[in-house]
Formats: sequence, structure tokens, C-alpha cells
Amino acid sequence: MNAFNRRRFLEGSAGVAATAALGAGAVWTPSAQAQTMAYKPEKGAKLRVLRWSRFVQGDIDAYMANVKKFTEATGVEVRVDNEGWEDVRPKAAVAANTGAGPDIILSTNDDANLYPEKLLDVTDLAEYLGKKYGGWYPSCEAYLKPDGKKWLGLPLGAAGSLMVYRKSQLEAAGFSSFPRDTASFLKLCQALKEKGTPCGFALGNATGDSGWTHWLIWAFGASIVDKNNKVIIDSPETIKALEFAKELYATFIPGTLSWLDPNNNKAFLDGQISLTNNGISIYYAAKNSPDPKLKEMSQDIYHSAFPIGPVGVPTEYHLFFNQMVMKYTKYPLAAKEFLRFMMEKEQFEPWLVGGGGYVAQPLRYYEGSAVWSSDPKNAPYRDSVKNLRPAGYAGKLGYASAGALGDFIVTNMGAEAASGSKTPKEAAERAQKRAERYYKV
Repeated sequence: MNAFNRRRFLEGSAGVAATAALGAGAVWTPSAQAQTMAYKPEKGAKLRVLRWSRFVQGDIDAYMANVKKFTEATGVEVRVDNEGWEDVRPKAAVAANTGAGPDIILSTNDDANLYPEKLLDVTDLAEYLGKKYGGWYPSCEAYLKPDGKKWLGLPLGAAGSLMVYRKSQLEAAGFSSFPRDTASFLKLCQALKEKGTPCGFALGNATGDSGWTHWLIWAFGASIVDKNNKVIIDSPETIKALEFAKELYATFIPGTLSWLDPNNNKAFLDGQISLTNNGISIYYAAKNSPDPKLKEMSQDIYHSAFPIGPVGVPTEYHLFFNQMVMKYTKYPLAAKEFLRFMMEKEQFEPWLVGGGGYVAQPLRYYEGSAVWSSDPKNAPYRDSVKNLRPAGYAGKLGYASAGALGDFIVTNMGAEAASGSKTPKEAAERAQKRAERYYKV
């Protein structure tokens, strides 16, 4: 059992024990021992925050309402800039390397590992929040506390990646429920194509939605590296996963090789596809649309976990969000106070609810958030951070894992093999060489 899975098992066991002690249905409550922490912002402090653009309107509305509350409470003016996921990473890298730019950056996965020496240590804040709100999930530590000591940033949560499907079209294809294994999943996709209601999964360099390719290789027992960070992507397990990808791709709607994160949302809501992987944003958009046709569609939209492959265990990939304070900031205390304020229950809970389940919590306490019980279709996304595998599985996260992920090595390999531009073996060999440039011996 590798270190990450062992920690997750122990964390889960501890959670079960604690819940049993409190009684059935119990949830974490803020620790009575955790005193309120606060940082006194520097005189004249002003903050600039760079974050990814919203996929659901309630996210940004609630976030900006909290920003306003913070300014009213502290007098610190906060400017928030929004960029697409694909643009945040390069802008964050430029800021880190030039020593100028936003004070706080909300980015994805293990971007913090690309420039750890450029980030402000937030260990004191992370430990305070963890103690007060039931602890961080192990994946949070894997991404932002890679040395086991220092927190490079604060976890924000994750946009869950689940199967999003039209129930009526699944039933028309001869399935009464969503398949639980990859063999049956392929049969479903083939049946959907025959019915003229195909599926579609992003194979372009989509920061979030191309993550299904990580699920794919893990489901067949493959990974980029082993527990010692030795590159092993050119393996029999990978070849089997890529052969499956080629069969699956034959059922896709045309154009998925160039899909970025917005494309499958548009295709699904347009009625072009009946199945894709996505966050809750498709359902959220349909449910809250003024268009009666989309409102009606929302009643037919359901969510399910990814099917389990030959490896025999769930292999969940979800888009992890971090909050990094740049070391060059002139106002480190104001920046840490901003993050503390945004993560406290009075602000974080309304933000979770406002997002309608788009972001799953990184702290145990928020498992009891009203957003997960207000609509049963939200509930499958609740444990996304709890259950996710970090993108650098099964190795130790760091510069190499962040670089390999940012270079879309797994996604590109999947696209090459699925489309037939390379054989599965050729695609795996190219991925091996690309990964070895990051994981230098």
C-alpha cells in the first residue's frame, strides 16, 4: 500500500471511529479548543487576487459577496481578476518568476510545486483551520504539504469530475442504471452511439475535463510513476488502457480532440451528447436557466461515479484547487487574513451553497454543508476531495509531477492512441520519454 493510500485509509478509519463515537449521522463540528485566529493587516494594505473564471454564476456571486464583507470588516481593498483555467497557470508562473503580480493566486492541482520557494509559508494558518474544522483530507496534504512539514498554500477544494448523463437516453440504450465497470461502460457508449445519442469526452488540453484520461490509465493499473518516482508509463497496463481508449473514442461525437473545458458543457446542453464527464456545472446551468427546455432537461440529468476498471478499486481524478500567497507580496498579513476570513464557516458555507456543489470542501466539517442535502443530485460530488488521487500518483508530488501534469502528457498520450495517430505502444513510448524529462534520474 503506497503512502498516499495508506494515509487515506487511516484517515477514513479515524473518521469512521469518530462518527461511531458521536453517533449515527454525526458530522464534524468546529473544535471548541480552536481559538479564533486573526492577522492584523498592514497599514494601507491592498490586495490583488487572481482566480479562475466561474463555471457557475453562484460561485462568483458568493465569492464577491465575501470579498465585500472582508473589505468592510478590515478596510483592505481587494481587486479580483478572473481568468480561464488554461490562462491562470502561465500567469502564475510569470508572476512567480518575475516577483510581481497578484498577491494571492487561486490555481489548480500541484502548481504550487512548480515554484515552492516563491510562496509564503502558511503553515500556521493551515494548522489552525485544520484543527478547527475537523482536519484536511489527505489529498490536500499531498498537494500542498509535500514535505510533510510546510504548507505551500491553502486548499480550496475540488471541482468533482463525475459521469453526467441523460437518464432517459441511457434507458433508451437498454440500461436501467449507470454501469459500474469499464466493460459495461464501453457497451453503454456503443449503444448510445447506435441510438444517435453519442457521448463525448475532452481530449484537448483541457485543465479539468481531460482529467478522465488519468482515471483511464489508473483503472487499468497504470501510472506515470511508481512510488519511487521512477517513470513506468510505457507498460502493459498502459497499453491495455489505450486499447480501451481507442474503442471508446469510436463512440464519441466528432471534434473531441480539440475540446477544452467549456466544450462538453455546450455540447451536452445543446443536445448533441447524452453522456460526458464534468463538474456539476451542466446540471446547475440547466436547472437555473430561464429557458424552459433546459429546465426540463435538468430533470433528466443525473450523476454517477466513474466505473471501476480491471484494477478493481475506484480511481477518482478531480480538479484540485489551491490558494497561494506569493512571497513577494507587500502585505503578507493582509493576505493571510483574507484567506482565513474566506475559509471560516460564516463565509465558506455560503460560498459552497452559492456554488451549488461545484466545489467540494477540503475540510471535514463541511461534509455537513446544506448544499449536499438540498438536492440529491448534488450529493455524488460531496466527497470529491476526500476520494481523489493526486495527479502524480503513485509517486511523491513536486516539481516533476506538476510539470508533467501541466504538459498534458497523459492526455496527449490518450488522444494519440484513441485517434489512431499513433499505436498504443508508440503513444506510451512517447509519453515515457516526455515524462523522463521531468522525472530526471
